[in-house]
Amino acid sequence: MELAHSLLLNEEALAQITEAKRPVFIFEWLRFLDKVLVAVDVKEKQKKLVEQLTGLISSAPGPPTRKLLAKNLATLYSIGDTFTVFQTLDKCNDIIKSKDDTSAYLPTKLSAVACVGAFYERMGRMLGSSFPDTINNMLKALKSAESQGRSEILLSLQKVLNGLGGAAASCHRDIYKNARSLLTDRSMAVRCAVAKCLLELQNEAVFMWTTELENVATLCFKALEGSNYGVRVAVSKLLGTVMATALIPKQAAVMRQNVKRATLEEVLELMATGFLRGGSGFLKSGGEMLKGGGSVSREVRVGVTQAYVVFVTTLGGQWLERNFATFLSHVLDLVGHPRATQTHVEAVYSRRCVSFMLRSTLGGLLGEKAQMAAGKDICLALSKQMRAVVNDTSGENKAGTADVSATQHVMVCALKELGSLVQSLSATASPLIQEPSIGLLETVSSVLLHPSMAARLAAAWCLRCVAVALPYQLTPLLERCAERINNLKSSPEAVSGYSFAMAALLGGVHQCPLGVPQSKGKVIAEDLLRTAAQNSRLSLQRTQAGWLLLGALMTLGPSLVRYHLPKMLLLWRNVFPRSQKEMEAEKARGDSFTWQVTLEGRAGALCAMRSFVAHCPELLTEDVIRRLMTPIECAMTMIVPSIIKVHGSHLKASAAMVRLRLYDILALLPPKTYEGSFNALLRELVTEFTLTDNSANTTTSLLRSLCHYDDSVLMGSWLQETDHKSIEDQLQPNSASGSGALEHDPSSIYLRVPVGEAMPGPLPLGVSVIDASVALFGVVFPHVLINPVRLQMLDHFAECIKQAKGVRQQAVQLNIFTAVLSALKGLAENKSTLGPEEVRKSALALVMGALDNPNPILRCAAGEALGRMAQVVGEATFIARMAQYSFDKLKSARDVVSRTGHSLALGCLHRYVGGIGSGQHLKTSVSILLALAQDGTSHEVQTWALHSLALIVDSSGPMYRGYVEPTLSLVLTLLLTVPPSHTEVHQCLGRCLGALITTVGPELQGNGATISTIRSSCLVGCAIMQDHSDSLVQAAAISCLQQLHMFAPRHVNLSSLVPCLCVHLCSSHLLLRRASVACLRQLVQREAAEVCEYAMSLDSTHINLNITETGLEGVLFGMLDRETDRKLCHDIHDTLGHMLSSLAVDKLSHWLKLCKDVLAAGGSGAVVPVDLGKEDEDSEKQDEIDDDIMFTALGEDNNSKPSVAPRWVTRVFAADCLCRIILLCENADRTHFDLAAARDLLVLHLSDLIRMAFMAATDNSNQLRMAGLQALEDIIKKFASVPEPEFPGHVILEQYQANVGAALRPAFSPDTPSDITAKACQVCSTWIGSGVVSDLNDLRRVHNLLVSSLDKVQAGKGSCSQLYSESATTMEKLSVLKAWAEVTTHTHTHTRLNDRNHLILLVQPELPSLSRLWLAVLRDYALLTLPAEFSSQLPPDGGAFYTPETIDTARLHYRASWAPVLHAVALWLSSTGFRAGEGDEEAPAVSMQAPGATIYPQGNPVAQSTEELVKDRMHLMLGKRHTLELMMNYRKWRGYLLGVELLNVLHRLLLTRDPPDVQLQVTTVVQETIRATQEHRRLLEDGGEKESTFTLGEGGETGELLPGKSLVFAAMELLVFVLVRHLPQLNTRSVSCLPFFRYTCFTKYLGLCLKLCLFPVFLTGSMTILPTVLFLITGVLKETAVKTSDNSVPLPVSAALQGIKTIITSPLARSEKTRTQWTVLVRSSLLMCVYPADDSRPNMDEVSMLTAITLFLLSGSSEVIGVTVLQQGCMDRYRNALNSPDPWVQARCYQLLLSVFQHPSRALSTPYIHALAPLMVEKLKGAERSRPGTAMELQAVQEGIRVLENLVGMGEEQNRVQLLALLVPTLVSYLLDDNAFSSASPASKGLHEFALHNLMRIGPLYPAAFKTVIGAAPELKIRLESAIRANQASSKAKAAALLAQPAVQAAPTIKLKTSFF
Repeated sequence: MELAHSLLLNEEALAQITEAKRPVFIFEWLRFLDKVLVAVDVKEKQKKLVEQLTGLISSAPGPPTRKLLAKNLATLYSIGDTFTVFQTLDKCNDIIKSKDDTSAYLPTKLSAVACVGAFYERMGRMLGSSFPDTINNMLKALKSAESQGRSEILLSLQKVLNGLGGAAASCHRDIYKNARSLLTDRSMAVRCAVAKCLLELQNEAVFMWTTELENVATLCFKALEGSNYGVRVAVSKLLGTVMATALIPKQAAVMRQNVKRATLEEVLELMATGFLRGGSGFLKSGGEMLKGGGSVSREVRVGVTQAYVVFVTTLGGQWLERNFATFLSHVLDLVGHPRATQTHVEAVYSRRCVSFMLRSTLGGLLGEKAQMAAGKDICLALSKQMRAVVNDTSGENKAGTADVSATQHVMVCALKELGSLVQSLSATASPLIQEPSIGLLETVSSVLLHPSMAARLAAAWCLRCVAVALPYQLTPLLERCAERINNLKSSPEAVSGYSFAMAALLGGVHQCPLGVPQSKGKVIAEDLLRTAAQNSRLSLQRTQAGWLLLGALMTLGPSLVRYHLPKMLLLWRNVFPRSQKEMEAEKARGDSFTWQVTLEGRAGALCAMRSFVAHCPELLTEDVIRRLMTPIECAMTMIVPSIIKVHGSHLKASAAMVRLRLYDILALLPPKTYEGSFNALLRELVTEFTLTDNSANTTTSLLRSLCHYDDSVLMGSWLQETDHKSIEDQLQPNSASGSGALEHDPSSIYLRVPVGEAMPGPLPLGVSVIDASVALFGVVFPHVLINPVRLQMLDHFAECIKQAKGVRQQAVQLNIFTAVLSALKGLAENKSTLGPEEVRKSALALVMGALDNPNPILRCAAGEALGRMAQVVGEATFIARMAQYSFDKLKSARDVVSRTGHSLALGCLHRYVGGIGSGQHLKTSVSILLALAQDGTSHEVQTWALHSLALIVDSSGPMYRGYVEPTLSLVLTLLLTVPPSHTEVHQCLGRCLGALITTVGPELQGNGATISTIRSSCLVGCAIMQDHSDSLVQAAAISCLQQLHMFAPRHVNLSSLVPCLCVHLCSSHLLLRRASVACLRQLVQREAAEVCEYAMSLDSTHINLNITETGLEGVLFGMLDRETDRKLCHDIHDTLGHMLSSLAVDKLSHWLKLCKDVLAAGGSGAVVPVDLGKEDEDSEKQDEIDDDIMFTALGEDNNSKPSVAPRWVTRVFAADCLCRIILLCENADRTHFDLAAARDLLVLHLSDLIRMAFMAATDNSNQLRMAGLQALEDIIKKFASVPEPEFPGHVILEQYQANVGAALRPAFSPDTPSDITAKACQVCSTWIGSGVVSDLNDLRRVHNLLVSSLDKVQAGKGSCSQLYSESATTMEKLSVLKAWAEVTTHTHTHTRLNDRNHLILLVQPELPSLSRLWLAVLRDYALLTLPAEFSSQLPPDGGAFYTPETIDTARLHYRASWAPVLHAVALWLSSTGFRAGEGDEEAPAVSMQAPGATIYPQGNPVAQSTEELVKDRMHLMLGKRHTLELMMNYRKWRGYLLGVELLNVLHRLLLTRDPPDVQLQVTTVVQETIRATQEHRRLLEDGGEKESTFTLGEGGETGELLPGKSLVFAAMELLVFVLVRHLPQLNTRSVSCLPFFRYTCFTKYLGLCLKLCLFPVFLTGSMTILPTVLFLITGVLKETAVKTSDNSVPLPVSAALQGIKTIITSPLARSEKTRTQWTVLVRSSLLMCVYPADDSRPNMDEVSMLTAITLFLLSGSSEVIGVTVLQQGCMDRYRNALNSPDPWVQARCYQLLLSVFQHPSRALSTPYIHALAPLMVEKLKGAERSRPGTAMELQAVQEGIRVLENLVGMGEEQNRVQLLALLVPTLVSYLLDDNAFSSASPASKGLHEFALHNLMRIGPLYPAAFKTVIGAAPELKIRLESAIRANQASSKAKAAALLAQPAVQAAPTIKLKTSFF
């Protein structure tokens, strides 16, 4: 491929490669040329290049090659000379004129056509007047061309028009006349091309949107008939754009010609024609057309619907805002028109279309303010319709029924849109709901009385949307509905409508985290069921309503249902007859109406049961299931057909509903519970889906969902992944597809909405029953273990298919295959087998027969079934037989159907059996499929073969590696040759390429020749697909490049890929946007900065993308406002998250501005009420930005296409980003919080941070308020301690006190939701405790908010009307008490006394009430954390702050609050000295009971961050500590075993999580526990209780410490655990290690170990733990004795040395009983210090180890240290230290030796003096030769001389001369002569002075000996005298001062911080 990378085509290289590879080589050259042409000077080589390129035109290039060829030629002429351009143009025209119509010449013709288009597009008017001839030439060719030629010519004409603009006006009509007839061409690709051509034409051809407007509309309607998705998109774009241009023409065109503009009414009437009449003519053309006739083609209606959306989108958001009332009225009239609602299914389809129009325009184009104004218009439309209904039904209007029928559909559409609108606005819709002039709730509630059930259900759904958006409306709405049902009991509509509303509201509770009070709805349901029998006229409605409400109540979950379950079970049992006899008896009585009520009642009861089983699985005990089975079994045996025969077929629907409910509940229950009824049940199910008793040809809707998702390309189900999914559904072939509506199953109103749906859409009853039977068959079949039954069923299926004919056979076959697939899937999930050979044969015959079915969906299902069967059977012979059958068929069959079916069969076999199971068939399968894929005669065969090939590549994995090259070669060949109109083939090629890339995998990084070829082939394939016109193919290309980037990132060119992805971000195709964002998400994880840089390089002048101003991140934020697809939004969030993590810290200003712009844009939310009626604007809130101002132009026309202000969801995400930025800055660099460091730091943006948090915290959106409060809390925590440099003693946050107060105040208003108030309380406590505010009056602002909340808490349960659940109230009250507790704890932790006093002043007045409430919290929590077996001890009425029904959720809230409360209680008790509890013994007991009972509560822990957990544990530890101190101080330490239990609990706490702060507090508690016990023992001894068991201490005579009873054991266990956690080396089995933390802990732990060692009274007990203590101390010493840069002693080392001294000097050494054992243990410890295991460790601190040895020597007895081995070892350690190269080690060694030499016991010191003194003298004498160069080296020599001096002093008089003979010469040798002194280093001079000073001091001390030594060596005397004279000459005064100094020994210059000697 590298040879192709040259400016001129390398013809030599081309000639040498094989014929098959030449097209790829040429394409690669053209790709290279495309990149380099614009960057190089081509004048010299232009002639040759033109020659080569024009030569390629005649070489029959494929579609991608000719496109690139044309582009390069056009570029070449546009940047080079244009001399030969007309010659080339004439050559192309000649080729187009050619009469040669053979298929071989066609590619040449198409290449010429492509070149002509490219020339005009690039050069336009530069080509002069040649265009008329060219256009006429192409139009002539158009008439005789085949479909591929027609497409190419039309697309070229589009380019010609684009390049020439208005200059081609003379040809416009000719082009229009020739093109319009092709809009109804049989080829869909041609229709698309015409639509694109005419779309380009209408830009300049005025007649198209004036005189020809009606004709264009008619043409478009006809073009939509029988269209596919691509045509609908293209034609709807043409129609919508033309209509929009007719209404608001382009300015330039209007100026050129005096045109008459169409009115809005005319344009809308034209479009309505298509919606209501289709392509068959206009409404005005005749009266009979209005009376009925044929219905409109669904394709036309869907296409026109899309055109409406294009029309409005083109006109823009501001136009829609101004004209919304007209547009709304028009689209509602469409759905109210009789022609749109001829049948119920047609009406549902029309409703879907109108809803799509409204949602796509209103939801996407309008800002939040404009949406609320639109909501007002919808309410007015509803009121108008409802008034008409009331007038019609109350008056004598005979047409009333028809009008009611028409209005119901209008109502449904309007209410659905209103619900979606309010739900999307969420809490920002509050003004719309509250505005009295609109009366939204009253208007919607009035529709609940509409005669039509569909309208009532839609109104109920709309109320549910309101309640979900504004949860504070939920409870009032429920109460209003309950009241209305009671007041209007006599109206069937009222009973039905208000029960629907209540059910919908109860079903929405799960979406409202704060819930509703528990009692709502229950009473109403029971009352309705009780009174159902009293009024026969209302029996049916009341029965339905009662059961509906009970079903809805089940959605509230087990906590509520648990209390009413016995009554429910009774109700269910009473609905059905209790015995066979009763059942027979009831058949004989009752009329038609009674039976209808009975059947509805039973269906309702089963529906409520299903809801119970689905929503309360925790309550499904064996007993409950057994009791449920009684009515269910009765329902199974109920004989309905005979009743229908007697009482009429109108009962069929009710009977079908009973069956549906029965199948639904059975599918949810374990099959074992009804295995006795399997046979009867299966008979019923098979009858259902084989349509035995059903004359309609109803098919199931489940087949697509049971087939594999990857097969979507074959079944067309990829349409589910488009923006038009909701309307494209209705064009799917199976029964009632897309016709879901609430009225089909009212119970769905309380069920959860399927993902991606706006509202539930249950399918018609007939389809739903079949679906349920198929699903249940799949559940039951695997459990039928009797093989004859399975065989009978399979044979029966074959018989049913054989008996049916035509359309019915297709329906039966579809249903049967779906059931079989469902059964096989069930078998696979249950790991069951299919059965013996005869069962397999029967199943195989059934499946194989369908592989040849003409219906592609059935073929897909058969292939899937075959694969599933192979998976279930799992036998090689069976798989081989199936594979061989397909091989044989494929070799012999020539028809398309067989070849497609059996090729898919091979793919499915491989997919389900995997590479290993099907390995032996791999070669044959691949060879056959490769051959089929080359069958150019049938593109359908190619598609299916390539799809199967992709499945095989996917499933084979590495086994496919040997076939990669031939497969890749085929893929490239097909990509270069298959016409682009066959998009399915290209999609499958994309799948193949992706699978091949995955197979090669990481190998793609290699540089070998083979791998390089594979890689470049993959890149070429991706490039071809990227340039394809189909969005799915482009998405596949992006996916392939994404995989390539994952495996070989260096070889994917981001500079071209990223701009391409950015362009696709504004594509109209959802799949393409998804693929682009998914790819960007992967790219930014590695190269975020590069991706952003490449994105900014994009030229966005020709696309609707404003990337240069805000960057890629700004574009992604903008997408969040438009996109509704969940997956896409999730990927955008992830992409932005990765970009934020990588770039935010470095580009802080940019990211903060981005967040600020997003948050500021939503200002209209809370601060300015929306002007919907006559509201007055608040004077304080004028500064916010209006939506209109926020509009910024995206296109050329600023007024027509504004962008909307960011919506609340985007603003919430921006607030979350703000919190992440703060955290990232903190983790990156703490200087971000230092104002003194002047860079782009976070602290410089503090005012913006506060403003953003304020804006978010005061918004109307509850979610945004929560995010704002969180951001505010983060800001306070991070900046609380940042000083203000200009005002010392003040912090930077002080200036923002007013902002913080203002942000918090709204959260404490009475109507604020509980969760926001709870969060605000947390922020209040953080603010008060942060110490930012020092002024008492300023503190009171926030403090008063907490006081107001406390009043609410004190009001108690049931004191005010409840909007939310009791659990929400619990959360709010506990949050308030927790906040107060945290403020109270801050009163003890503040460092500034003034701040502490202020806090005490604030808290003090509230303490009496707070303490009572806190104790109540602890009492509640202690009870709530009891194990399940003690649940009977819980109070029946709940606790102080919870109710029995909400006990599960209450536990979570208590768990989050109790630790700070406990801490506060402990502090309060500390301040009152337990006096508060004197009169009530229970109070302190509660505070003590809580800790032990609550650290390990039952159930799973609530999800908390690490920081919160640490904080909770800190409160807990501090609280315990204070409590213990109190109990000890007041001598209330009652239980020795309580201490043991407490230590065990602390140990378990540390096992779960042990941050350092908590460990320090644990240590403190352990200290206090030991101190308390010792103090108590002393008190007992003083009181004379000598014989107490306690006084005897631990250990007894044997020394045994009993676990669970020994305090010492418990404490040791805890301390050992912590030490080992931090120093795992202490435990050879330990594997986990925590980060090393502050050394303070070690000091405490080791101190505690020593206390424990001396704690037991019995010495045997002490001796039991002494080995452990010694092991730990020496272990800590060895592990922590590490060299430091400043030679300081680490705290653990200091603690260990102190511990050694304490143990050696302890009383244990003096006791006769323990001395021997003690001596052995201490010796062992000394041995560990002398010979440490890791002595060779390079960073080992020798000084610390020597200090420890010296301690042993100085403090130990001769028994311990007198052992020869130890003595020798100690001497070796000192010797090594003296020889150390480190002068610090030498100096400390001399110091330590001095203390050893001075030991009073000569028996100890003498051996060391004899052994080490000679070495010292030698070392000191060596200092003359190598004089000290540094201060530390000088110090080492000085310390050594001091030791020698001391030895001289210690020596006896007779030995003095010999000793001085060692010292004096050494000192004299250090003296320098005059010359040397002046040039010596400071250290050398220091040594000279030190030596001279010491000599002058030693002389007078030992005069006789000194004279003797000096006299013996004259040279010494001369040198000394010379030095003295020099010294005197330099400074007589100094010499005198030195001589006058008293002869005292100098103190050591190095001191330890702690002295151990």
